[in-house]
Amino acid sequence: MQILKFRARKTCRAGVVALLLASGLPAAAQQGLTWEQVKAKFEAANPVLKADAANVEEMRAEEITAYLRPNPQLSMTLDQITPYRDPSLRPLTNALTTGNVSYLHEREHKRELRLESAQEGTQITQSLHVDLERNLIFGLRSAFVQTLQAKAVLVLAKADLEYYDKIIDISRARFKAGDLAKIDLARIELQRVQYESEIETAIVNLRSAKIQLLLLLDDRTPVDQFDVTGVFDLGPALQPLSDYHQIALDNRPDLRAAIETIQQSRTNHKLAQANGSTDPTFTVDAGATPPLDPYFGFNISIPLRIFDRNQGEKKRTLIDIDRSQQAEEAAKAQVFSDVDDAYELVRSNIALIKPYKAQYLEQSIYVRDTVTFAYEHGGASLMDFLNAQSDCRVVQLAYLQLIGAYMTAAGQMNLAVGHEVFNDN
Repeated sequence: MQILKFRARKTCRAGVVALLLASGLPAAAQQGLTWEQVKAKFEAANPVLKADAANVEEMRAEEITAYLRPNPQLSMTLDQITPYRDPSLRPLTNALTTGNVSYLHEREHKRELRLESAQEGTQITQSLHVDLERNLIFGLRSAFVQTLQAKAVLVLAKADLEYYDKIIDISRARFKAGDLAKIDLARIELQRVQYESEIETAIVNLRSAKIQLLLLLDDRTPVDQFDVTGVFDLGPALQPLSDYHQIALDNRPDLRAAIETIQQSRTNHKLAQANGSTDPTFTVDAGATPPLDPYFGFNISIPLRIFDRNQGEKKRTLIDIDRSQQAEEAAKAQVFSDVDDAYELVRSNIALIKPYKAQYLEQSIYVRDTVTFAYEHGGASLMDFLNAQSDCRVVQLAYLQLIGAYMTAAGQMNLAVGHEVFNDN
């Protein structure tokens, strides 16, 4: 009788542990990196992100090049050298020396338009860099969630084995007391190998998830010394779908890049028109005629733009404006599609999780404990007992997998709107 009372207390305690685990309550485990700390390390160390950030700086350097003025031209001439005339005369007696400085004057604000186009190119590159970060952060969050899920599954597997070991201890006591057949005890003990296998599989999955996370962080920390921590549970309630549409329109960097491309196309068209105008070259020259008679003069050179007025570039840039506008419409349609897909994923996962939290988890533990108690008192068969243990594990594992799928879907919603609307870690 004392053994049964002990078993009942342990059964209740094991059930509570499993339920708390499935509910995502934090456990007193080794402290690890939070989501914000993981993201900060990623942004500081990921080589792909750092390489793309250098591309943004290259574009800023091109702004300097775009705004440079044309260099003036210096020309020096020494002419009328006569080395083969009368030897009594010096070769430079009749030499003519001249020098001139010329400068191309750019009209129609060409330099300013080049700078404006370069700056808009930098803005586009910056937006695309943010978009790359958005996609990489989604991969990072998925790896983070996978690590949390692997940790939760490992804790559940250990709790199940601990619970089952108590059942084995009680069964051995019953066998010694003559209350249990040897074949039934052997079948119960044989079932333990499944629990051991689940623990080993959970350990491998956890280490694999950590290795993937370390790869994204470009971190060489040994796997056994690396850990993460966070809430593994449902997040905030869903907002209306229209709210997420508006957040995405305000925050999606790829859409912002598409809009900025339209503006750059318009600037490039203005620059093409300006490049079709005539740029005069001004020249100042000075020299001296023998014997040292100085002079100076001015010159202006104006190209006649009769045939080449930059017609092709004007037409190309005009077409490019229309192409950019169509690309912006396509990007906006993709934003709405991404948000709709992510919203449906989150909604469906929440709908699946709710009955588990409200009924199935507690019910699975109740059935397991009731059948176990009945089996120990001869009111249930061994097969019923083993099936009850298996069904309870299946329900609890399915719940953890649903939470993992929900948190991954929440990360996809963050990806779709370009902003962390779900961040519970």
